[in-house]
Amino acid sequence: MRIENTPDEKIEGIVQAQREYFRSGATLSIRFRKNMLKKFAEALRKWETPIYQALWTDLHKSYEEACLTELSIVSGEIRNHLRHLDRWARKERRRTPLKMFPSRSYVVKEPLGNALIISPWNYPVQLLLNPLAGAISSGCTAILKPSPYVPSVSKVIEEMIRDTFEERYIAVVQGDRSVNAALLACRHDIIFFTGSPALARIVMEAAAKNLTPVVLELGGKSPCIVDKNADLRTAARRIAWGKTLNSGQTCIAPDYILIHKDVRDSFVKAFAEEAEKMHGGDFVSDRHYARMVNEKAFDRVSGYLEGADLLSGGRCDRENLCIEPSLIADPDLDSPVMTEEIFGPVFPVITLDDTGKSFTDKVIEFVTSREKPLALYYFGNVSKGWEIVGRTSSGGGCINDVIMHIANENIPFGGVGKSGTGRYHGKDSFGAFTHKRSIVTTGTWIDLPFRYMPYKMFSLVKKIL
Repeated sequence: MRIENTPDEKIEGIVQAQREYFRSGATLSIRFRKNMLKKFAEALRKWETPIYQALWTDLHKSYEEACLTELSIVSGEIRNHLRHLDRWARKERRRTPLKMFPSRSYVVKEPLGNALIISPWNYPVQLLLNPLAGAISSGCTAILKPSPYVPSVSKVIEEMIRDTFEERYIAVVQGDRSVNAALLACRHDIIFFTGSPALARIVMEAAAKNLTPVVLELGGKSPCIVDKNADLRTAARRIAWGKTLNSGQTCIAPDYILIHKDVRDSFVKAFAEEAEKMHGGDFVSDRHYARMVNEKAFDRVSGYLEGADLLSGGRCDRENLCIEPSLIADPDLDSPVMTEEIFGPVFPVITLDDTGKSFTDKVIEFVTSREKPLALYYFGNVSKGWEIVGRTSSGGGCINDVIMHIANENIPFGGVGKSGTGRYHGKDSFGAFTHKRSIVTTGTWIDLPFRYMPYKMFSLVKKIL
């Protein structure tokens, strides 16, 4: 299947229609937003089977993995918004200082307006539709731009959205990067982009022309730290799961391991055993093992194995776009596998010890000398984990786990530095598409003269400022 580019004139028409629709005020009432969220939830149920089939076609995602990592997350997000929208959208009374008497102060939540949401191919349902829940609950309109690299999924989503919403409210625009350029040439009130830092620079450059706010959910090299006091069997199982989920094509996948030398060999053995338990000896035939998205991605990731010192794994099948979960020992820190986001099931293992400096200090020095990652994972003593969290920076992370911080819609998800800006999920999704507007109301029953020129009794006024 090939995705056809939406014509530029069609894009311009959608942008204009959505701008006019938002200005009409149709999206502003809480009742309207809740009704649209309910229609959204119903659409997911109605189109569930075609979505699962499309995910299998494009990425070989099993029903179970697609449910866990795609549809269930979006459905949970919608439920959360329906449950709390009244409270989130409510006008807030804030304290007013005496100097402003007889005024009252409020914070009013208003939608930013017309949203553009651009998503990648690796989680093509979750990463496109989760932000949409925030756009709907905040009262925005939205143009959705899915990835052409997963054409089956993109087509099903387009059909679902067309079947559910008016185009002047929610629309899907399809195509390659030339379509991205056409979209970015139009004015929007917020751009929500998930993808690579290279494309994020293009988004920011386009947004800067109109001073459009952006949310950038990017990626990076997320470290996974295994201390000598870690529960190695549990660590190996959870890390193997996180690294092979979607065949490692996850923005918050553990990218490389920093491990204490005393436990490296034991961990490597446990990792290989746990990966085999999950995916069997013949990973190609495992229906739970996702494929690399295309030949280009396969060639890039499998290239990391050429000349590498393999600790486990290493088999590749280009015909089926499969790469076995593979550990490689202590690569050159300036090599591509240690400077590029891997986005696949290849796992560099960097061995550290306590010589000269403690393992903890070496880990912190290693992590902080590089760009801030989207996630950081630590396995070992919890108090030591909190120490490392406190002395490093990342978008999010886990202690004695991986990936799972994205599963809680009650905590924000987002990057920091090169791994992104802005955050979403739950209340933060509502906030991402919302402007907090400060309003002061002042009574007219009294009008104190102190603020007016020529500032009589200013010495008294100064004391209460």
